[in-house]
Amino acid sequence: MIQRGVKTSVPRKRRKIKGRGKEFRQKANVRFQERIKKPIPRSVVPSFFTLMNLFSGFLAILMVFEGKLATAAWLIVLAAFFDVLDGFMARLTNGDSVFGIELDSLSDIVSFGAAPGILVYAWLFSAPTPGPANIALPLVAALPALCGAIRLARFNIDAKAEPSSFFKGLPIPAQAMMLVAFFLTFQNNLEFFEIFKHGANSVIIPTIIILSLLMVSTVPFDKVPRFNKEYMRQNRPLVFLFIVYALTIIILQEYGLMIVFTIFILRGLIMFGIQFWDDVMGDESETESDPQQSAG
Repeated sequence: MIQRGVKTSVPRKRRKIKGRGKEFRQKANVRFQERIKKPIPRSVVPSFFTLMNLFSGFLAILMVFEGKLATAAWLIVLAAFFDVLDGFMARLTNGDSVFGIELDSLSDIVSFGAAPGILVYAWLFSAPTPGPANIALPLVAALPALCGAIRLARFNIDAKAEPSSFFKGLPIPAQAMMLVAFFLTFQNNLEFFEIFKHGANSVIIPTIIILSLLMVSTVPFDKVPRFNKEYMRQNRPLVFLFIVYALTIIILQEYGLMIVFTIFILRGLIMFGIQFWDDVMGDESETESDPQQSAG
């Protein structure tokens, strides 16, 4: 029992606890205000568009499951638009980062690897083209994702090591746009392929294989130009060419996609062939000139 008139230590403990609570709240408020005052990282802006790219690819896969293949195809095109925007915003805000590169690759493998493969598989497997080609179709439909993963892993390593003015291997979005353009152009015109033994599969399966091999190749392809004064002065023809690409896609839509990415791929192959020929002829001229120099 507590005697009357005797002071206890209970009120003092409560005062100490209340004092510590106020100190804790004050420190928490200071930390919260410091975090608010910190500027938002520049990488947030391009990362938002990268996530929109991934979200569009995810929606495209859902649309395939619901049987809305045309909607899925245009969602992949929308994902490519966000992919261009995230690179543009990263350069505009100077928000390039290792995190952004990795996030972009993870998004691309879904939007431009898995989604186009599933789209083409759902389209051609449901077409009345029985035969051994349908047996190989699941494996072929997986090639965009498999080769795309290899291509993106190599791109990440090269991007960290040394920046380049061109892509080494076909970019995975370009491969996806080519498949989407093929689908949008011929989705209701499969009778054009009746002359082949296995119908549309006789054309699309070799196309997927070639595009997949180009992704893991070392063929150089043009990068999207930077729209700043210095770059545009030094690369006017390339900037003009990409503006023509954009206008062609806007005006002709799916036919524009087919035309633009066919030209894009052929241009890369032709430039690679010219460079390879120059290298071979250069080596031959050097070997021919060496004996003359030694004789002299």
